[in-house]
Amino acid sequence: MALPQGITGSTMPRRQLGRHLRDLRNRARMTTRVAAQRLEWSEAKIWRIETGQTSLRSLDVEAMCRIYGAPEDAIEPLTALARETKARGWWTEFGDVIDEGYEVYIGLEEAAARLTTYENELVPGLLQTEAYMRAVLAGANPGISAEQMDRRVRVRTARQSLLTRAESPVHLDVIISEAVLWHRIGGDEVTIGQLDKLRKLGELSNVRLRLLPADCGYHHGMDAGRFVLLEFPSTATEQTEPPVVYVESLTGASYLDKEPDVERYREAFAAAAAIAVDALPLIETIRATV
Repeated sequence: MALPQGITGSTMPRRQLGRHLRDLRNRARMTTRVAAQRLEWSEAKIWRIETGQTSLRSLDVEAMCRIYGAPEDAIEPLTALARETKARGWWTEFGDVIDEGYEVYIGLEEAAARLTTYENELVPGLLQTEAYMRAVLAGANPGISAEQMDRRVRVRTARQSLLTRAESPVHLDVIISEAVLWHRIGGDEVTIGQLDKLRKLGELSNVRLRLLPADCGYHHGMDAGRFVLLEFPSTATEQTEPPVVYVESLTGASYLDKEPDVERYREAFAAAAAIAVDALPLIETIRATV
């Protein structure tokens, strides 16, 4: 049940614990309604626990294990995992400028070993310059205060350390639509700085950066829209967390972890990858026109 060293925050422990408790309930052939009745909780609370939306006390976990008939040797690891759900990641101090749902994503991103992403609208956050961030945030949040702007930028720049951390930097495989780089977000100076940063990051050994040429025609990735596939490290005995696809829209975010859903996004990325090209030559071409 132990998490790999270096993973911080409560997101991963909550999701792991919820998955284990759901499995125990299903093995006991018990519905959420029956479980809620026996625990004197609401069904909504059971759902929040099983989907990793809330932390848990060790005593509550032990009570659930007893009701589900869990083996004795499974109870202690699960109650220990419950204690980890109280952990606080670095991002929790920015709760005033992070949407509740996005805190979940940051926790997952922090724990991921590999990120596979397709982007057709903006430069991905992990690759943005500060000036580009500010231009995007200002456009998306008219009237944002200087303090809020600074705090949002601090969150985004802190996330970027995943690519260059000394211990186990995340592997990023990203495909960006060429049209994204032609947008003059923030003006020419910001565009030049952003292109230079992409060129620099694209040379990192743990980053693979490709572009979809503007004349590529239809591909299956268009159906998927922008998304991130997060994959997590494994211990010697188990996978710490199944892969999950993060899909963001105007009205909120979705986290898809059912195997058929994840596979469909893998296929969409593979279709885009089949016609994508190395980003660096195109970046040079675009930069020469600015």
